[in-house]
Amino acid sequence: MISSSTFWRTVISGILATFAMAMIAFLQGGFGLPTIDVGHILKQSFNYVHRAEPYSIAWGNFAYFIVGIKLALIWVVFLQKRVPGNWFVQGIIYGFIISLVAGLIVAPLASRAAGEPFGLFYADTWVPGLMILAGISMHIGYGFVLSLCLKVAGVNGIENESN
Repeated sequence: MISSSTFWRTVISGILATFAMAMIAFLQGGFGLPTIDVGHILKQSFNYVHRAEPYSIAWGNFAYFIVGIKLALIWVVFLQKRVPGNWFVQGIIYGFIISLVAGLIVAPLASRAAGEPFGLFYADTWVPGLMILAGISMHIGYGFVLSLCLKVAGVNGIENESN
């Protein structure tokens, strides 16, 4: 079981890592990569089935941060003790894992729900290779910041915790 202290330190780390990922997503346009606004994509997904647009960008960004927090909790509860390496290597590995799942499952489903399917690994976009690179850079940034925040917060999985 996860202690409340570890839970809240993980939640805060997840928020910080998600914010870093959002900033990387916006800034990578300066490097010639596509700018990926996940909050907007989620908002469009929520609104696609409605005549009006009841969900604002705030709801899309809220959902984005909830997913980031859940990814942090998944890392701490299930993976942190099982993935080899120091915090830096673990962050890169987790970023690649997230990017793989995003390109294979999440992005195709979320984009289809928004009415503009991206396809597997962004194959149906105008620049699939750049989209893959943009996704990898965002997710490695998330993994790096998450691992660093968890290291600073003293969170090292839950295996050794008592109730």
